[in-house]
Amino acid sequence: MEKEVGLDGLGDLAVHIILSKLTPSDTARVSCVSKRLGASASEDSLWAQFCFQELHLSSPQDHHGNPLPSFKVAYQLWREAFSMYPWLLVTRVKRCWDKLKKWLSNNFPEAEATLRRGASESDIEQLQTLLKVKLPLPTRLLYRFHDGQELIDKENSRRAVGSSLGIIGGYSFYNHLVNVYLLPISQVIVETRGVIRHLGFSSRSKYVVVAASSALSEKLFFLNCTNGQLYVGTRNLPTDGEMIPCVPSALIRSVHNFHGDQQQDAMLLWLEEHGHRLENGIIKVRKERGVRSINLFPEVPPLCSTAVTNGVQVRASAVFVPEFADLQYEAEKYMFAYSIRMSLLPEGCIINGMTFGSCQLSWRHWIIRANEDIISNVNGEAVIGKFPLLHPGEDEFVYESCTPLPSSPGSVEGSFTFVPGRLADLKGSPFEAQVERFPLQKPDYVF
Repeated sequence: MEKEVGLDGLGDLAVHIILSKLTPSDTARVSCVSKRLGASASEDSLWAQFCFQELHLSSPQDHHGNPLPSFKVAYQLWREAFSMYPWLLVTRVKRCWDKLKKWLSNNFPEAEATLRRGASESDIEQLQTLLKVKLPLPTRLLYRFHDGQELIDKENSRRAVGSSLGIIGGYSFYNHLVNVYLLPISQVIVETRGVIRHLGFSSRSKYVVVAASSALSEKLFFLNCTNGQLYVGTRNLPTDGEMIPCVPSALIRSVHNFHGDQQQDAMLLWLEEHGHRLENGIIKVRKERGVRSINLFPEVPPLCSTAVTNGVQVRASAVFVPEFADLQYEAEKYMFAYSIRMSLLPEGCIINGMTFGSCQLSWRHWIIRANEDIISNVNGEAVIGKFPLLHPGEDEFVYESCTPLPSSPGSVEGSFTFVPGRLADLKGSPFEAQVERFPLQKPDYVF
């Protein structure tokens, strides 16, 4: 009697291993060969593997997060829901959102809760019809997964004022407060029409507003639907539409191509880079005056410097402020905000073997450079009129300011003069706490 040959002649385990090496589409084809192979190809453990490999699904659910009876059904519904898009682009966009949502869930759940349910194809078509644009495929997919954030002033149907829950984050210095969130499609339409009307953009413009500051300080991000680049408005946006690109242009390609896996517009690249910066701790959530938000001042070297002098730790970093840039004014072309965080380590202030339970700031000295040329050498009392008194182990005292720069890159360094004890009750001689040099540099990715 002849032995069985082919896949039908193999044991169940061997068949399962072979099928697991195939693509889902090849597995579906093999299932048509025989009843036995059809049964093996329908095992949910096999489709669970496919769902995890391609979609990182650990439970069967559709793209809205609704539970489904099996992984096989889940895979089929995912493919059907996004049949009009290249599958590799779908999985890439999902990975982008998954990273962002995982970080938000672990670090900023109140912001994750603002993410809206994905938009429908009809929602996107309505936007395109009303604004007379064609969104690049990656941006369409980003909206299919999440239709921006729900931060609406319901009474006025406008974006909320003063919210700190924007997933792009922001910064503050003096009276300037910025916190950027992603606009839902309904607001993209409203804001874009407003820009066209108030800023004098042509009605044939292919720009749409996709992100904005929720605070009173205006900061707008525009997606160019023709070339796929993302831009942010400068100080001159209201007068002549001046904008700065947010992503290296060389990376943007095939934004309207339905074939292959290389489509990437600036919106996708921007969010991927943002997720990378969050995931790697370059930027973090900071709590100030009881309010939590994503803060764009970098927290790790080389963008953030750290120096410890006699127990006083000073951390410093800067962020590019595009909405205050003026590309037509050479003397103050770029604007940077910088954040100085000072604290007294738990062991206290130690000078010549003596330990003090506090120290107080009395003086500051800054050296600001542009391309190694000193453009400012500042000496002055305190910081923003404050003389912080530091105690061991307390929260950092945060001082934030800004400086214009005629060119990039540049840097800041200097020192703070502290006295042991307090100014009203000196315990020893003053000493200088160093502020290590930190960069002022227009970044490749602008947020």
